[in-house]
Amino acid sequence: MKKIILAIDGMTCSACSNGLEKYLNKQNGISSASVNLVMANALIEYDEQILNKEKIETFVKEAGFKSLGIYKEEALEKKRKNRKVLFIIFSILAIILLYISMGHMIGLPTIPILDMHSNPKVYASTLLALTIPFLIYGFDILKNGLKNLIHKSPNMDTLVGIGVISSMAYSIYSMYMIFNGHIHYTENLYFESAAIVIFFIKLGRYIDGISKDKTKEAIQNLVKITPNHATVKIDGKEKRVTLDEIQKGDIVVSKPGDKIAVDGEITLGKAHLDESFITGESKPANKTVGEKVIAGSINYDGYIEYKAERIGKESTISEIVRLVVEATNTKAPIAKVADKVSGYFVPAVILIAVITFIAYLVLGYEFNIALTTFVTILVVACPCSLGLATPLAIVVSEGLCAQNGILVKKSEILENAQKVNTIVFDKTGTLTYGTLKVSKIMNYSKMKEQELMRTCGKLRS
Repeated sequence: MKKIILAIDGMTCSACSNGLEKYLNKQNGISSASVNLVMANALIEYDEQILNKEKIETFVKEAGFKSLGIYKEEALEKKRKNRKVLFIIFSILAIILLYISMGHMIGLPTIPILDMHSNPKVYASTLLALTIPFLIYGFDILKNGLKNLIHKSPNMDTLVGIGVISSMAYSIYSMYMIFNGHIHYTENLYFESAAIVIFFIKLGRYIDGISKDKTKEAIQNLVKITPNHATVKIDGKEKRVTLDEIQKGDIVVSKPGDKIAVDGEITLGKAHLDESFITGESKPANKTVGEKVIAGSINYDGYIEYKAERIGKESTISEIVRLVVEATNTKAPIAKVADKVSGYFVPAVILIAVITFIAYLVLGYEFNIALTTFVTILVVACPCSLGLATPLAIVVSEGLCAQNGILVKKSEILENAQKVNTIVFDKTGTLTYGTLKVSKIMNYSKMKEQELMRTCGKLRS
């Protein structure tokens, strides 16, 4: 069996991840699939005699989503900046839209040319013009909602999409009636409702995105422990290369202050290496010929040459990152309950909304009131806090653990951790900060403590 982690595009709620996970687990050759909504990836274990990466990506496409290839941690700064700028722009547009459509309801001064009573056509046209950018902004929501409805796996986007499209369709009809002289239809315009629903969904996702980014940054910080470049010895000459250029068996040179580039074995020299990020031991380890070195360790004081043994994804750091990412794909018992509930939640909400809409019409209510109630039910039910908050809390917790040097191999462990009342450690090194510290100063001189410490530091150097 082989494992692969794919980056998935198009998932917006737990109904999405739950539906994709079920679809993948039904396929021949896949022994297990776990889809992570927050990290937007899928951990798949499959029989390489039956399937390959391309075939698995076809399954993802058939389920209504898109594979972006092997999951990789990329720089977040540019993406975050673009997202923030867009959010600020649409926040301003949302305020303007609400002011024009609802400002008069709370006594705010009305702009004469945009008055709904004296200039209904201009008023309606302005609302439509301000709403169109929001439809473009939230096009991914509408597209995913429709796509998942077609694939018979409706999700939270489906609820929003139906509500927004219904509001837009009726508002456009009302606008048509206004232009034909039926001025009273200005009371039946719901352009702002469609726009603001999209805005609030985007607001929720913007906040969630910040939490996700913090978790991803914790994983990226693990990767940054290793250096970007190293010095290898070729035919007796030293050459500066990138980590990707190092091959197994290459002789790598490390001088005082350098970081060890790859896992290997010392062939020449000796040095004290700081391995505290792995071992927790604050005292540098004395390493000599024949001993192993770990990528990311810091060479304090010696010249060594070591033979590269475990490079790239085989290195200790890469293995730790893989374990952290895989841990975010395992599901705690409470997350499984959330997935199960959300799987029935969306269809139930749609059914309730349709029944309510028909009931209002049968009971003699006006169409616009029935439609408003229909849209309200769909929108209020979204987003599903249970379906998103549970996996988000678990993934953020695992990211914080990784940032603090705690590796969690299964999400279930986090849920069970609250039951722990006794912890037994096998050695004192496990309980260190990984750095040497002064625990107590006994000053018998006439110098101040700071001056004494500076003097001791100079003597040590």
